[in-house]
Amino acid sequence: MTGADRTGSGGPRGGAGTARAGGEALLLGVRHHGPGSARAVRAALEQARPGVVLIEGPPEADPLVPLAADEDMRPPVALLAHAVDEPGRSAFWPLAEFSPEWVALRWALEHDVPARFIDLPATHTLARQEPEDAPPGTDRTGQGEPGTDKGAETSAALPDVRVDPLAALAEAAGHDDPERWWEDVVEHRGAEHGDALAPFRALEEAMGALRETEEGGGRDRDLVREAFMRLQVRAAQRESTQQVAVVCGAWHVPALRRRVTVAADRALLKGLPRTKVDMTWVPWTHRRLSRSSGYGAGIESPGWYGHLFGAPDRPVERWLTRVAGLLREEDRSVSSAHVIEAVRLAETLAVMRGRPLPGLSETTDAVRAVMCEGSDVPLALVHDRLVVGDVLGEVPAGAPAVPLQRDLDRTQRRLRLKPEASERELELDLRKETDAGRSRLLHRLRLLGVGWGEPAAARGSTGTFRETWRLRWEPELSVRVAEAGVWGTTVLGAATARAQADAVTAQGLADVTALAERCLLAELPDALSPVMRILADRAALDMDVGHLAQALPALVRSLRYGDVRGTDTGALAEVAAGLAERVFVGLPPACAGLDADAAQEMRRHVDAVHGAVGLLGDAPAPGHGALRSRWQAVLRTLSARGGVSGVIRGRAVRLLLDDGALVPQEAARLMGQVLSRGTPPADAAAWIEGFLGGGSGGGMLLLHDERLLALVDAWLTGVPAEAFTDVLPLLRRTFSAYEPGVRRSLGELVRRGPASRGSVTTTGSGIPGFGAGLATGRAEAVLPVVRLLLGLDEAEATGERTGTPDADPGPGHEAGTGGGLPGGDDNDLVGVDA
Repeated sequence: MTGADRTGSGGPRGGAGTARAGGEALLLGVRHHGPGSARAVRAALEQARPGVVLIEGPPEADPLVPLAADEDMRPPVALLAHAVDEPGRSAFWPLAEFSPEWVALRWALEHDVPARFIDLPATHTLARQEPEDAPPGTDRTGQGEPGTDKGAETSAALPDVRVDPLAALAEAAGHDDPERWWEDVVEHRGAEHGDALAPFRALEEAMGALRETEEGGGRDRDLVREAFMRLQVRAAQRESTQQVAVVCGAWHVPALRRRVTVAADRALLKGLPRTKVDMTWVPWTHRRLSRSSGYGAGIESPGWYGHLFGAPDRPVERWLTRVAGLLREEDRSVSSAHVIEAVRLAETLAVMRGRPLPGLSETTDAVRAVMCEGSDVPLALVHDRLVVGDVLGEVPAGAPAVPLQRDLDRTQRRLRLKPEASERELELDLRKETDAGRSRLLHRLRLLGVGWGEPAAARGSTGTFRETWRLRWEPELSVRVAEAGVWGTTVLGAATARAQADAVTAQGLADVTALAERCLLAELPDALSPVMRILADRAALDMDVGHLAQALPALVRSLRYGDVRGTDTGALAEVAAGLAERVFVGLPPACAGLDADAAQEMRRHVDAVHGAVGLLGDAPAPGHGALRSRWQAVLRTLSARGGVSGVIRGRAVRLLLDDGALVPQEAARLMGQVLSRGTPPADAAAWIEGFLGGGSGGGMLLLHDERLLALVDAWLTGVPAEAFTDVLPLLRRTFSAYEPGVRRSLGELVRRGPASRGSVTTTGSGIPGFGAGLATGRAEAVLPVVRLLLGLDEAEATGERTGTPDADPGPGHEAGTGGGLPGGDDNDLVGVDA
């Protein structure tokens, strides 16, 4: 938005070129992050050549102004202020390359003109924040479009004009879209008649009219800010013999122009709360400039605005060329002709809609119609990558920072792990020194609450020496690093101290075991010893078998990291073995008398303990091999114990069978007992769920052991009608987890009936589940494909097969044999999906 200048002290409004040195300040009202405003500010400063430039922002940032000229400073960046005693209490002032404030700052540095910030100091702004204020990353200082700062105090009823004055001006001009109206009147128009200040005068008058509609004179917080700004402008005018230029949000221009006594302004500032703050530059991103990020002064299309600012000539052609390049990278067929047609369509749409130039809506419609064939799917990619964008700014190494941030920067450079705004996957091989260091850093940062990386499922490998991470650097992580600075000056020291403190305050045994695992992953030997002591004490006092069963898997997983990371896990192995013994003793009585939901939960505990014992038995610690036999004895007890839910008993039998501790004949005998007529149908169905549930494993067991399938089939057909509806949900839950191919094969076996499958006591002739003879016709049908795959000549292959070069290839070799399977019945191969 814009403001105007007045010539002389109390004189009439006039051109800025007639303003005399030391006269009234040159007030340049802007729209934050508006490329049109940025170009207008630069033109106005070139025309007026002021002696001092004042910019809306916290005065504590004045010592940081010279860093804006550093060659390593690349916007978007932000001024970050945080309370020294409470780093989480913070605020950002983001600046992009196309922000008017950044343009004014760079102009002042390039022309050796003093530049200062004049907004309410951060020492007062952060002291006024309430605990329920917006999270870090929100503009809490009022920079931005009027009414959008979320941390500010609000009155009971605010007029709509204060919430969004752009919308009010657009509505008055007959537009229903404030963004499009702003593009038409500012972004797409240059200075009128060579006067760089003409837009500022016109829009200051409009903004003054809007402020006259305010009820009660505006919000208290705005009044305080504007009082401080007026005092700063007066001070600069006294100090300088040349004109003073002020770059601020257009909403404040009428208030800065207003005649108010110094005493009245100082009275508004009297008694404001204070807190000690630190301030620095931090990288920012285009994505965090967008409205969707929650930032109050956000814009909908930072990437588009950056393009408009960087490409003032032929912006539409250049933009659509970038779009075409992006779509080509995604393997979409886009030619130069598409670009030409899209440009013509965008220009035609602009004429039909009465716009001076094609805007974002016209170019988007053109891209959808010409390059995306009417689909919004590739258009969403264009919006994400270009309209918003993943640009990440850079800050010079000389910028002030907490010691922890400096240590993190050094570690990132040493490990060649550069922060990026876009999300990316990082595959690590822990056998390599650099990758192991990256893993340690990411795990330590997670312990500190700095979520730069999140673990992801590895693709193509399940080994413990590989890790997969998803990385994305967000600006608010700088605040998290500042908060973590209370734990230490290095990442290693801070993570160690944080882990020790978390172990003391952990609520449950599972929390401590998870913390021990994270200490091993982060390689924190100084933290692991106290964590293990606390873990041993908690385990000795906790009598809940469920808690012990939850804690054991994390401990056992931790033992596996000793080989790859070279960590001494001897103490951890002893605690895990003791925990396992306590689980073995307490599990059988804990499984008795459970309802259906509790039994399902206990079944998951049994599965987890079984997997943990399997790993613990392989751990390099003496005496752990006996744990397998102890656990198998516990499973046998559960399988035969009265009062234990069927789902747990069935699961125990299945685990014994999978481990080879139970022969298939014995498993069939136990199933036959459970599925006898003396067992209630609901209990039998629960036993089947425990034995056969858990995905496709149970289905494959039925496919390969037809005695079990015959038992289930016979029992199911014998369930009384009145009980069938009760057991049906359990059976559906069990069998619906199987893969589609397994379900089809089971259905085929059941369709053929017991005569084709054999009986429970005899397997019949041939392979169980398959026909007695061979379907030679169906076998012959695949020979052409085999010859094609092997690259053999058809006659040569036939001769080798029959012993005579001119042998008849047999049935099924006619052209088009893929249309049928001659020479045999489709059902000859039992178990083949027809």
